[in-house]
Amino acid sequence: MFGKIISDMMVKPGKSPVFESPEKYNLEYEDVIFKTSDNISLSGWLIHGGNDKVVIQSHFGVQCSRCGFTQEGKGLMKNVLWNSDIHFLDQVKYLVDAGYSVLLYDMRNHGNSEQNGWVTWGLEERKDVVAAVKFVTEHKDYKNANIGLLSICMGQGASTFAFGMEDMKQFKNLKTMISVQPLTYDYFVKAMGLPNFLIKAGNKYNKTKRNIALDGDSFLPYVKDISVPTLVIQNSNDPMTNMGMVQQYYNDLTVEKNLLMLELEKKRGATYAWLGKNPKPILDWYSKYL
Repeated sequence: MFGKIISDMMVKPGKSPVFESPEKYNLEYEDVIFKTSDNISLSGWLIHGGNDKVVIQSHFGVQCSRCGFTQEGKGLMKNVLWNSDIHFLDQVKYLVDAGYSVLLYDMRNHGNSEQNGWVTWGLEERKDVVAAVKFVTEHKDYKNANIGLLSICMGQGASTFAFGMEDMKQFKNLKTMISVQPLTYDYFVKAMGLPNFLIKAGNKYNKTKRNIALDGDSFLPYVKDISVPTLVIQNSNDPMTNMGMVQQYYNDLTVEKNLLMLELEKKRGATYAWLGKNPKPILDWYSKYL
């Protein structure tokens, strides 16, 4: 029983509604659907700001969708992550105003995208990142555009995994990534304050009942495969991660890189809310590489 409870909390889909629209922000957009290599349908918005540079945003996991995080229906997680809703369209607004188009999409088992099992913290979702880059690259209006990734938590895990795939190496127009708060599953469940017997019960249930193994190094062995300049953003007061692991992620990058260490409130969601209110470091990075 304990194993299922822990597993449900960490990998069960269906907690991430698409709760608002770009219309609220007066953004020009189109609804899009595209397929992954394993035939999963992903739902998203392509928001138009310019034809020569596109940012693809990949959201965090389980509790999130393309438009962000809403506290409604979150139960115990309501105030653990952040004390209010998080609106990813805030950063989309300033990116569009600066001349970028933005693809926001729901990863598999999130939002309005197809559900095919369990959230895997980036391992399967890496195919979603590749599909998103492929979709933009083949879009009639953006074939010649440079692409940057804005990859958040599980989204950055999925992006890091993706750089280890042969399919990712074909995209010469992929120029840079912003990696927001790297986090492996192991450190997250430990940071939740769960005793070891519950963590073990959850891991066992994941493996035996859901056929997913989330413990171990996760995406860290693939950091060396990242091939584009990367900005890592991290809240130094984030209570849900391990700073040694974040530093390892940064140290293992073999490309041009920078680490932006923030001092924000002692909640993981503080950085996600910060993204929408602090355009300068984001725009400075993209203007340099896109």
